[in-house]
Amino acid sequence: MLCNICPRRCGAERTETRGGGVCAMPAGIVAAKAMLHQWEEPVLSGTNGAGCVFFSGCNLGCVFCQNREISRGEGGQSVSVPRLREIMLRLRDEGVSCIDLVTGTHYTPAIAEALSGLSLGIPVVWNSSGYESVETLQQLSGLVQIYMPDFKYWDSAAAKRYSAAEDYPQTARAAIKEMYRQTGSYVLDESGMLRSGVLIRHLILPGRSEDAMNVIDFAADEFPRGSVLFSLMSQ
Repeated sequence: MLCNICPRRCGAERTETRGGGVCAMPAGIVAAKAMLHQWEEPVLSGTNGAGCVFFSGCNLGCVFCQNREISRGEGGQSVSVPRLREIMLRLRDEGVSCIDLVTGTHYTPAIAEALSGLSLGIPVVWNSSGYESVETLQQLSGLVQIYMPDFKYWDSAAAKRYSAAEDYPQTARAAIKEMYRQTGSYVLDESGMLRSGVLIRHLILPGRSEDAMNVIDFAADEFPRGSVLFSLMSQ
């Protein structure tokens, strides 16, 4: 296919086995890890942990990436759509609190196919960089219960410098609005676990605390009071 899945719309040729474009990954799914993960936000991990699937590659390439080997696509195995379903069901059967799909943007059509008709009984989390096109996100409508996007930058110059994505701020704003449109206000169950909604993450970068304030103001101004969750990170 000539790929226009992500906002870069690079038009690169990606086949089932051959990578291309900014993400440099094939159209067929490549996953680096599938594991019980205890260190997501407490409303996702709880006591049982989240069932994380870490997908290889990324369309951003942030200079401060904490999962550089995975995001650069340096490891991982090809995973068919039926195999991805099996992985998610296995994690569910191990008692995880949710299925946490990490950085799957460049595989969205295949992941949507894997989720279609799959009854898991626990929430599916779309854990992403926030750099996504609205049209691609619409493929996940009704399949994902929780969106957990980063909102990395408010400033275009910083986005260009650190992630080579000058259009990141406006792109993330539009993406998060679409996520909220799909899920509505967040819902917690009786034990305080997140069942649906949007949880926005923001990592405070050195010297960029003003970005954090602007991102918080965006969430406060854009969405009804108390309707989205916010995770402020400083690592």
